[in-house]
Amino acid sequence: MTWSAEYLIEKGPIHLYVYRKRASEPLAGEAPLPVLFLVHGSTVSGRNTYDLQVPGRNDYSVMDHFAHAGYDVWTVDHDGYGRSGWTEGSSCGIRSGVDDLERVIPFVLATTGVTQLALFGSSSGALRASGYTSAHPETVSRLGLSALVYTGAGSPTLEQRRKKLPEYATSPRRKVDLAFYEGMFNRDKPGSSEAIVPQAIAAAELPLVSEVPTGTYVDMCSNLPAVDPTAIPCPVLVIRGEYDGIAAEPDLLDFFSALPSSDKQFVVLAGIAHNPMMGVYRRKFFHALESFLRMPLQTA
Repeated sequence: MTWSAEYLIEKGPIHLYVYRKRASEPLAGEAPLPVLFLVHGSTVSGRNTYDLQVPGRNDYSVMDHFAHAGYDVWTVDHDGYGRSGWTEGSSCGIRSGVDDLERVIPFVLATTGVTQLALFGSSSGALRASGYTSAHPETVSRLGLSALVYTGAGSPTLEQRRKKLPEYATSPRRKVDLAFYEGMFNRDKPGSSEAIVPQAIAAAELPLVSEVPTGTYVDMCSNLPAVDPTAIPCPVLVIRGEYDGIAAEPDLLDFFSALPSSDKQFVVLAGIAHNPMMGVYRRKFFHALESFLRMPLQTA
């Protein structure tokens, strides 16, 4: 069993939905747990990415895994996604997502009593998390990134996506449905995930939204690089799935080599495509991220 809580954070005229899980309810006066904040990607909201409940399975929820491992785990549905509101007329690009984190993370720090947290983001969430870290390095102890794109060089998925860039650039929203979710999981390597996963996503997401923002798609097609690795001083983990069509390995190695900290890891996970926490070999992802978070600090 876990304990969970929901919060709403103001962003102008809308509210951002924030979700939290930990092993048990916090008690007055107890020492805070280490905090892990999870940042979602371009299509599926935070809660339904990281606390996905798949019928007949009990090991898809990233939040459950890290709550049982002793973390106070948080996520947010970004502007335009899931249970959050949608700023009128906004396509909710990378900068908008960083702005969301700048509103939510101070609340998380104040609520938990910690001064720093570990931050993890996947796909465009990796760009949001990197952007936040470079702007507020004093609040991030460790940064984990998966399915990251740096310059976009060598990315077959982005090459195909650019063919629809005129459509994405002229509309702040794009349609989602079960077929779209199924396409996400068959795009890179059919068989690297279970067919039940996009069905579970559709069951969780479609009662909430039928459209999601186009801004991160536009940014990843035409506004890269979106982050400067030299501005990220903390320890960094970069995860790449073997079959990821967005994150080309040479491009990621350029990003990795520019990181200033010598405390950094580059991990390639065999058998995994673009969504490492939702694949058949998702336990590899859990192991890689947890090992990074538990890496002892260097001491004299």
